[in-house]
Amino acid sequence: MSTEHQELQALIEADVRRGAGTRTAKVKWVIVADQSLGPGLVANATACLGASVAAVFPGLVGEPVEDGSGQAHPGLPWSGCSILGGDAAKVREIRTKAMSKEGLFVADMSKHAQASRNYEEYRAAVGGGEEADLSYYAVSLVGPRNKVDKLVGGLPLLR
Repeated sequence: MSTEHQELQALIEADVRRGAGTRTAKVKWVIVADQSLGPGLVANATACLGASVAAVFPGLVGEPVEDGSGQAHPGLPWSGCSILGGDAAKVREIRTKAMSKEGLFVADMSKHAQASRNYEEYRAAVGGGEEADLSYYAVSLVGPRNKVDKLVGGLPLLR
């Protein structure tokens, strides 16, 4: 884990607020998706980005919960994760701006990721081109609330 990610992990660990509302957390997690995509592509992109974030920052996921019947339910993000909508240009703009900010974790889902049939094909497609040629379906941001809000403020929830 990079030093920058270690600092963000420390913020996450210090900010665990399982009993408080998500709007009071110092850490914010959002995914901005291209709202022109069909619901299946958006669902796939957001699920994949959720897995990427949880792999890097497992502290964002709460502990498992057991219901009154004794059935276990896996933990969910205590911080919440808002899914916001914008057009393709907005997704790219947010990703570009976020990449230049310190203290933010950025994960993206490109058209190549959904078109590839295996991970090596995806790696070859992304690695063989330039960033400017990528089409982004969604971008996920994790970081201090104020930094994330400045990038995504005013975007609507995806419905």
